[in-house]
Amino acid sequence: MGAGWVRSPLWDGLFLLNALWLVPILLATGNEEDRILTHGGIYLVLTALFWVGHRLSSTYLAYCTAAYRPLLRSQRTRFVLVPIGIAVICFAILLPPDDAMRLTRTQRTLYLAILDYLLVTWHFASQHYGILSLYRLRAGQERSAGARQLDRAFALGVGGALILGAEVLAGRVAFQPTWVDPVIDPGWLAGVSESARAVGSVIVAAATVVMLGFEVRERRPSAARALYIAGVSLMAIAALHMDFFAFFILWTAQHWIAAVGLSTLVAKGDPEPGPSPWYRTWHAVNRRAWPVLLLLMATSVLLLPVMEVEAIDASGIYYGDRIFGALGEALRSSPLVPALLALGFTTGFVHYAMDRAAFRFSHSEVRRAAKGLLDPGD
Repeated sequence: MGAGWVRSPLWDGLFLLNALWLVPILLATGNEEDRILTHGGIYLVLTALFWVGHRLSSTYLAYCTAAYRPLLRSQRTRFVLVPIGIAVICFAILLPPDDAMRLTRTQRTLYLAILDYLLVTWHFASQHYGILSLYRLRAGQERSAGARQLDRAFALGVGGALILGAEVLAGRVAFQPTWVDPVIDPGWLAGVSESARAVGSVIVAAATVVMLGFEVRERRPSAARALYIAGVSLMAIAALHMDFFAFFILWTAQHWIAAVGLSTLVAKGDPEPGPSPWYRTWHAVNRRAWPVLLLLMATSVLLLPVMEVEAIDASGIYYGDRIFGALGEALRSSPLVPALLALGFTTGFVHYAMDRAAFRFSHSEVRRAAKGLLDPGD
């Protein structure tokens, strides 16, 4: 079985196959008290370094690389008008005071948060499909319609719908009492939860066997692709059986780290920028992957207290406070809260749209822009 790495075993293992090392780390803790403290520390580090950086990564590619400059002209709707429209809608929803609309600002924020949860679940699963397709390309496998449909069914089914179902069973979907409990009786869910977890585990195992079976029978099977399939299945099993906080760390960090890693490789393929001072400045960063990585990580740390204003957390834990002290609390109690909420939702929704635009490899112009990721070799 060939390797078919995107860059190298070490790079792929660190960024794309990170579920395979995150799970052992999350499980390798002692008693419950130690686990809570350790997981909190792990999540603090991962959130600070990757959360905001991953959210801005595709926007960085669109506006700070010369490779995507032609797309800003030829696909102006996707890359310019849609982000502007999202910003206008989010600010129009959240800036008006309570008595300006039928819903209070708190209610509007709640419904936006529910929409965000549904979109992020789809978004994470779509990334699985994209990476499976990338590994198929790297291995030189044929991308028939049947193969693409199988990858999509696995990514969206096991990596998306099944995880959403597991969250519903556990009663830990975002704001579940507001929009799930009125439709599905919580008592009934509690009664069938054990059986449903067992059935879900069987489904994951069967889907994994099918995917790996097809991979082995490929004319050019890929070890890297097989490992990614195993990682997606491992996350689905974790959703069914792991405690909530540990799974949440795994689910979010896996996506963040992969997104940042992919973006650094795309930026690394930036062509000569020409005379533009804007693109020449960023090209000095983009020539190598590690400066882009450090830039995204530094941006993530610096913007953490600002973006956490939008991170509605019932536990009251805000990681920006541990780094910047009272700044985060001051922001959350300032008159700027409505604008910061709108900014947070805007960056989230824009990220979903820009990821779709910047990584839409079915389009020839996008493939040319992303040659740093798609072309073989380091």
